[in-house]
Amino acid sequence: MTEKIKSFRCQSGFSSPPCYAADIAPDYFDPLMVSPEQARDVARWRRAERARLRAARQSLTVEDHTAISAALATHLAAFLNDRFDGAANMVLSAYWPIKGEPDLRPLMTRLHAAGVTVALPSVETKAAPLTFRLWTPETRMVRGDWNIPVPPPDAPMVTPDIALAPLIGWTVEGYRLGYGGGYFDRTLAALNPKPFSIGIGFEAARLATIYPQPHDIALDAILTDAGNHPLQQT
Repeated sequence: MTEKIKSFRCQSGFSSPPCYAADIAPDYFDPLMVSPEQARDVARWRRAERARLRAARQSLTVEDHTAISAALATHLAAFLNDRFDGAANMVLSAYWPIKGEPDLRPLMTRLHAAGVTVALPSVETKAAPLTFRLWTPETRMVRGDWNIPVPPPDAPMVTPDIALAPLIGWTVEGYRLGYGGGYFDRTLAALNPKPFSIGIGFEAARLATIYPQPHDIALDAILTDAGNHPLQQT
């Protein structure tokens, strides 16, 4: 990038919103008008936001993290009751908490006892959709990709009706800032029928935009410790 272009496109610095979009409006980005340089700008911005938001949540006290996780579990249970009659006899893909994510494992146990089939995702093939395997409170977990505990390879494979997605950041349009591997978007694009997707994250991680790219798929619902966020249509 020449100095002239760099000066024109990034006047506000590395940590500010990506270039052209910020000069037009703080919350504007046209995913259909993506140039290679623009995509790189967005990728750099997302890396900076991931680092910032992960540092913020990992700085929480144990007490605050526990309270946020409990609030989210309450909101999710209420949402499942209202929207899916408790999700009994349905397959719910949850997640095993890592890196300061909200801990919903007690709720997973309660949902299992209530007749919900609980599954956990795992990366079994690089750059491919996730695999979902049955989980119960008695499942003997093994270490999977990124050293995340997952059900063993002989656990039955299932297809989720509802999929939870942990959020690093989120927007009111339902877009998710994840870890950058693209696995969840790739999975949603591949599954047919597509599961109802619910983002699970911290209220403090709300963003004006993630500057959505063509591969980004909006979630169906966003739940935080403040409750359910009605999504805005873009």
